[in-house]
Amino acid sequence: MSTKARAGTVAGTSVGFVVIMIWCLLPVAWIISLSFKSTAETGAGSPQFLPKDGTLDNYKTLLGVGKLSDGSEPDPAVSHDFLHALINSFGVALIATLLSVVFATLAAYAIARLEFKGKRLVLSLALAIAMFPVVSLVGPLFDMWRTFHLFNTWPGLIIPYMTFTLPLAIWTLSAFFREIPWEMEQAAQVDGATSWQAFRKVIVPLAAPGVFTAAILTFFFAWNEFVLAISLTSTTDSRTVPAQMSFFVGADPFNPPYGQLATASVVVTVPIIVIVLLFQRKIVAGLTSGAVKG
Repeated sequence: MSTKARAGTVAGTSVGFVVIMIWCLLPVAWIISLSFKSTAETGAGSPQFLPKDGTLDNYKTLLGVGKLSDGSEPDPAVSHDFLHALINSFGVALIATLLSVVFATLAAYAIARLEFKGKRLVLSLALAIAMFPVVSLVGPLFDMWRTFHLFNTWPGLIIPYMTFTLPLAIWTLSAFFREIPWEMEQAAQVDGATSWQAFRKVIVPLAAPGVFTAAILTFFFAWNEFVLAISLTSTTDSRTVPAQMSFFVGADPFNPPYGQLATASVVVTVPIIVIVLLFQRKIVAGLTSGAVKG
């Protein structure tokens, strides 16, 4: 390839990269800009991209700190509901992630290492469950959870979340366990380790990228899930942030508080960004290590 052709290829790739980045990040930039706009500005017919007079009132209202630009105190009900929903999201997502990863690790190890009848059927059923539409389960779960007194509780959300996250975690981890040489586990047992010790001290550390990948994917699902959260809760006692945001209607139903909705979206996105930045190497290693054989 000539120098001119190579330069043209690099230039075309760079332009394409910039266009894709703008296309992907423009909605994010718009939401961030919207979070700094006042209610009067967001209620205008065609608000401009950048705020005319930037304000932190939306953040103060949701977090319940400081005074607003007009000197008044933020509405304590709004901040209480949002912060409580944020706690619910963290609690439900973390518990669902922990339980899913533990059960998926044990199940994936058995599927990868043991030979038993119906192993392919188990994997097929797991995949079918993961592909099952969530909305079709809302009605039966609503009736069951009210009968079992699980409606509007953390377990009432954690259990169905695990139903959909376990299959994905099992598929992800089983690929990693197949890549780990069987001889390493046998060598640990020859040195005196029990099967459980070999699994815990040899196999699981080697599959750490896969465990991180399964945990992060599970956490993302539980953190962002909306249909079950809005259908299986009725108060802020267990309602998560995605569901709580649908109740940000404001005093005027024809003029929703777009600034508060955008602010809530920014606040909810921050933990995801932090997790990705902290564990990006683990995520990349987890998505690639189990995908290639040899």
